Amino acid sequence: MSGHAPSRAPAEAAAEAVKAYIRMNRAKFAHDGEILALLLPERFASGEVRDLQRHVIEKLASENARLRRESAGLRHTRERAMRLGCGVQQAVLDLVDARSFEEVIATAKSSSALFGVARAAICVEGEEATRPKGASGVRLIGTGLADALLGPDGMSAVLCSGGSVLLGVGGGECRSLAAFRLKIGEPAALYVLGAREEHRFGEEQLISDLSFFARALERAIRAWLDLPKV
Repeated sequence: MSGHAPSRAPAEAAAEAVKAYIRMNRAKFAHDGEILALLLPERFASGEVRDLQRHVIEKLASENARLRRESAGLRHTRERAMRLGCGVQQAVLDLVDARSFEEVIATAKSSSALFGVARAAICVEGEEATRPKGASGVRLIGTGLADALLGPDGMSAVLCSGGSVLLGVGGGECRSLAAFRLKIGEPAALYVLGAREEHRFGEEQLISDLSFFARALERAIRAWLDLPKV
């Protein structure tokens, strides 16, 4: 048995020595842009060599900025939801305080300010002769429009047009609409909100809160019209 190590070609021996040196000094090479450019020219182009540590720092800074933007967006959404929740509570209390059917209608229309939107209206299908007594503030819309917008069994819908029809003069400037069915018998009726911003009613929680007010409005109307409970 020979005690000599197997002989290797000089180039092979040199390559193994370089690999061993790199393994032992991995951390040092990770911060040496010039060596990285030699080892990975396709990633660290000649003339554009950058320190890897700076690259990592810049990536972390970019990630931090993205997270801050997301956090700010979530905070804004949460704050808006809290304001809306308080607005809904106040609007419901205003319905309870209403001393006439006219006040109920006025409360529904003025609630747009509490909800942070531009316009609000109660729409009833039919002609002038079908307008409920004391409801001069109610808008009349075409027969069948409620089902066309919400579907026969739908209770709410978010729309991007139709403000002129549902909200009247000035409603055309609303680029986002939310319509809620009011179950007050015949003719069909809707409570409609309009906002100038696009996608204003895209959040599920927002629609849920507004639906709660619509249900409270529905009950107030039924009570003042002496309609049976549903």
